[in-house]
Order: sequence, then structure tokens, then C-alpha cells
Amino acid sequence: MNETGYLEGYGGRSLHRQSHGESFMAVLLHKLRGNGIYLLDEPEAALSPGRQLAALRAIHQLVEDASQFVIATHSPILLSYPNAKIIQFDASGASETTFEETEHFAVTRDFLNNYPRRLDQLLADDDPGEPATRGANPPAGRRRR
Repeated sequence: MNETGYLEGYGGRSLHRQSHGESFMAVLLHKLRGNGIYLLDEPEAALSPGRQLAALRAIHQLVEDASQFVIATHSPILLSYPNAKIIQFDASGASETTFEETEHFAVTRDFLNNYPRRLDQLLADDDPGEPATRGANPPAGRRRR
């Protein structure tokens, strides 16, 4: 397969021999070039938080090289890109917002700042002896006591 140099375009390893996240990063680092426009749909699905930071750095390098990105994301890390134009879509349509005004930022900040209390609220039984009715019931075999 590598007689044509195909693997070199992906960092020397077949995408099929890499994890989803490694494959995404290989494409981001080795296939995308400056002076381009790139459309990404929820790239965070493949990436751990640490790799999202690495992706943000790679995206920044491409932006510095005259590229533009349109990214559909739920990731507060990716949404934090400086000077990004953030458009949110909801029942009332599309509107521009700031990073700090996004629901993704607010929910993540609240959870990280208050996670013991939020976990208690999320996982609490509504009625002792009954599984919580807020959210999905736990899988069989993992019922709360």
C-alpha cells in the first residue's frame, strides 16, 4: 500500500492501525494545509480533552497559515478559540454568542466547580428504594441501593 507514499501523508502509519483519535490527529497534522477552508463536524468525538488541546494548537497553526475553519462542536475547549465567531442554533434560529454565554461553557463550569453536589443531584433517588427518574435508569445489574 505504501508504494505510492500513501502512508507518508498520514504520518507513516495506516489509519486502520490507529485509534479514532490518532487517525483524526494524523489527518489534522499531515493532510490539512494552510490557505484552506475546513469543515469539521464534532471533532471532539474522537478526542480526549488533552488531544482536544493538541487539536486546538494544530488548528491555530493552520489559521496562522491563512486557513479558515467551520466547526460544529459541543466542546468548551474548541469553543474557547480566541476571536472565534460562535453561532448557536436553537428553537428561535441562529444567533451569534460569546464563549462564556454558551450553554456548553456554563454547564461544564458548573459541573467542574460543583461536581460533588451535581453528582448527588443527578444520581439521587427520587423515592428511597426506587431508581432515579431524572435521566436514564442505570443499566440492569447497576441499580443504586
